Amino acid sequence: MAETKYLFVEHERPFTYEEDGLTVTRGSAWSGPGCHLGCGVLLYTDAEGTLVKVEGDPENPYNQGRLCPRCLGLPEVTNHEDRLKYPLRRARADRGKDLWERISWDEAFDTIEKVFKDIKKESGPEAVLFMQGTGRDIAPYITRLCWSYGSPNFSLFLSGVACYVPRVIGLAGTFGAFLVPDCSQVHPDRYDNPEYVIPETIFVWGNNCVVSNSDGFFGHWVVDLMQRGSKLVVIDPRVTWLASRAELHLRVRPGTDAALALGMLNVIINEDLYDHDFVDRWCYGFEELAERVQEYPVDKVAQITWIPEEKIVEAARLLAKSKPATLQWGVAVDMTKEAIPAGQAISTLFAITGNIEVPGGMIVPPEILKYVGGWGKELLPADANTKRIGQDRYPLFASEAQPDCIVEQLESGEPYKVRAAWIQTSNFLSCMAADPQRLYNAMKDLEFIAYVDLFMTPTAMALADIVLPAATYPERNGIRLGDGAQRGETINKVTSIGECKSDMEINLELGKRLNPEAWPWDTVEEMFTFLLKDDTGMTFEELQEQAPAYPPFQYRRHEKGLLRKDGQPGFNTATGRIELWSTFYRNAGLDPLPYFEEPSPGPGATPELLDEYPLVLTTGARNWSMFHSEHRQIKRMRALHPDPIIQMNPKTVETLGLSNGQMVWVENQFGRAKRKIEATEAIDERMCSTDHAWWLPEGDPESFYDVFDLNINNLVQWSPGKSGFGSNYKTALCRVYPVDGRE
Repeated sequence: MAETKYLFVEHERPFTYEEDGLTVTRGSAWSGPGCHLGCGVLLYTDAEGTLVKVEGDPENPYNQGRLCPRCLGLPEVTNHEDRLKYPLRRARADRGKDLWERISWDEAFDTIEKVFKDIKKESGPEAVLFMQGTGRDIAPYITRLCWSYGSPNFSLFLSGVACYVPRVIGLAGTFGAFLVPDCSQVHPDRYDNPEYVIPETIFVWGNNCVVSNSDGFFGHWVVDLMQRGSKLVVIDPRVTWLASRAELHLRVRPGTDAALALGMLNVIINEDLYDHDFVDRWCYGFEELAERVQEYPVDKVAQITWIPEEKIVEAARLLAKSKPATLQWGVAVDMTKEAIPAGQAISTLFAITGNIEVPGGMIVPPEILKYVGGWGKELLPADANTKRIGQDRYPLFASEAQPDCIVEQLESGEPYKVRAAWIQTSNFLSCMAADPQRLYNAMKDLEFIAYVDLFMTPTAMALADIVLPAATYPERNGIRLGDGAQRGETINKVTSIGECKSDMEINLELGKRLNPEAWPWDTVEEMFTFLLKDDTGMTFEELQEQAPAYPPFQYRRHEKGLLRKDGQPGFNTATGRIELWSTFYRNAGLDPLPYFEEPSPGPGATPELLDEYPLVLTTGARNWSMFHSEHRQIKRMRALHPDPIIQMNPKTVETLGLSNGQMVWVENQFGRAKRKIEATEAIDERMCSTDHAWWLPEGDPESFYDVFDLNINNLVQWSPGKSGFGSNYKTALCRVYPVDGRE
């Protein structure tokens, strides 16, 4: 093995061992099914190779043995009788009908290869879309499949790519790198590391992180740090478990986070509470920022956000005096139309208070592999980007097609016709797509659609011509490095179901048919080793034995020339500083300073609608037992959350003449969705909150499992922000009335 500087955890037990007649294999939990975290797991298989139990790995520093129900319930998913186990095909004329025939992998690949090569010859590779859902550890291989085929049109069917990416792009444009809260995750010895400092205050902003987390962040670290003395400030419209234990809970009106951040900046700057030394040495554009925040006095911000003035001031002062303070934020920031300036305003709070690149503050995660923006873009033809959908309208989209523009082009056929689609890890008619009926109508006349998933879904049933069965993570090998994660890990195969193949094996085998020079590896393990070698010096098998692997880490890298390619001190921006006034945004034709824009529709932008639609609606509330549209057919998981619910304040329920547990329609001017009322004091009387991605696997396949009755995105429109990023998934207006009431 090549010599590396990586740090490894000393395990008491080997990578695989026997226990009570079962084989135990150490690994990490990546898709599918489940979330983006990669918790350390112990996979228990019997003599027949059946996965029978999953436990947390107490020797893994990341989660230290703790698991949520999604991992604990993994055997029921992997072994489920309704799993897709073999490739399926149906005639294009039978789309939407449950008329599938089993075919071999060779037949499936032969068909896809012929169709894609014919389209490439006749119309160019750009006429094929390559679409994914949540990325987890699979996205790099999908981008390579897309780009090696020659299509620039890789994306996802989410308006404004309103999940995670706006924060990644925004931080790259202002800080020169992504930032994560320092919860000691970069250290194998975690909280015992001598350099580590406990955050004095943690701001949890738009993220119920003990239930749902972004890539590489384990929500219970917040609880760990609270137990060690950290105070908590929670910015959330709902009273969550963390909010009930916080020093301060700011119950912000959905969609007004930017106004709150600008009001806090107003306090910190006008009361001279900012870190003068850090701002003078490492920030650019402070004077312009100070002038902009005068537009957001606290009394005005209080009216906008529904938060009392004194709480806004208290939160700002607490942030300014906390040394260090850190931030864990969620998709609530991305899922507003002007997500880019909102993220800019929030992150600026931590810049001007000097909480960047310090122990316990906000840190740039160490890179292991550099495929965060995709893998294989150099394979695209020289003129490909001129054909990337949306590139002429939204210049910040440098690697992917803009999804709102994709929908428009599917409908218009201009400037060229899209003819086919490859869809992987995405049940978009249930989960991501705004106005799903519109997207269904735009997609249903494509000449050919291939689809990869674990189960038959509404999207597959409605649109696919060929369905390929993907493996769950215990059925395949894999690696996860980069993209906010702070360690290198392997996913390890312990069982097999039917003829399922891993996502990356599917990509490799199809890639070899479409462009063999771009896919020179015989096995996925060889491909993983290729990815690992340059950065880690390890083969897949070597990492498999020793994972997790921790790269070396230093604090205050901006002072040491470790964040810039030229080796000079500073940040990786055009000015070498954190750009409070962003040259990156200015060059893209955008406002270089943060600002707030009222979400529309909304009580601030369209008050005339309040008589008909009196409640502010926020969507996408997470729950323990499901990940997006997954787990609906898993009995134990479904039992924890059997129905789509809408949370409303008991006084609101009474005022509307409704009752707890009643089935209702949630409706606005765009559409409606069916829900069951859950009355709770955790919700403000002026709003309601609902979960997302609902469908009923027990429903009629040819009604697409009732997805169009249940999808809350019926109330959401394709409408991105000025940058092309962000969309109002989490802020709308609505009314609520009984299912058996007016139609």
